[in-house]
Amino acid sequence: MSKTEDGLITVAVVEDDAEVRRSLVGILKRGTGVICVGDYGNAEDALREIPLVQPKVALMDINLPGMDGVHCVRRLSELSPKTQVLMLTVFDNTDAIFNSLAAGASGYLLKPISAAQLLSAVHDVYAGGAPMTSDIARKVVQTFKQPVPTSGEAENLTPREQEVIDFLAKGYLYKEIAEQLKISYGTVHTYVERIFKKLHVRSRAQAVAKYLGA
Repeated sequence: MSKTEDGLITVAVVEDDAEVRRSLVGILKRGTGVICVGDYGNAEDALREIPLVQPKVALMDINLPGMDGVHCVRRLSELSPKTQVLMLTVFDNTDAIFNSLAAGASGYLLKPISAAQLLSAVHDVYAGGAPMTSDIARKVVQTFKQPVPTSGEAENLTPREQEVIDFLAKGYLYKEIAEQLKISYGTVHTYVERIFKKLHVRSRAQAVAKYLGA
């Protein structure tokens, strides 16, 4: 079961640089509404421990010793599917971005990052958002600038599910979708889970990419 403490967002850190890792843990300890439940220096330790802790959010570096962060995300999406992964890296090339999102990451942040930006991103992804550093978001938007016909799997979505994924594609948070459709936050989660199952995906980014035909 996921460790929780008074409703705080549980977070794990996967970062090989000890100094950076300590800094991230320190930010989380000083942050409001979050708690760090584990920090790991490599993917192998993370894959062994995170499924036991099942944090709500994991911060993931790409350039790890041994297994890299992208492959770690792919394995975590199977072992701890409810953990939302935020990539936190220096790599800003398109391949790294889309490989991470395709593996199951829900957001992509570039180092260095301020404490305020990091904490905001953690809260954002927990609320159903897909936080990205502005330069990264621009590259993603440019890729989807010309929408193509939706995939065949998307045709299996009900009209209400299509409404929900339309809002997801526009960047709406779960709370905002609930307000727009006049349904509960929990109902939005249920629709999103059904969408993921029908599209055979594990993250918001994967669902939107498949829905848009990427």
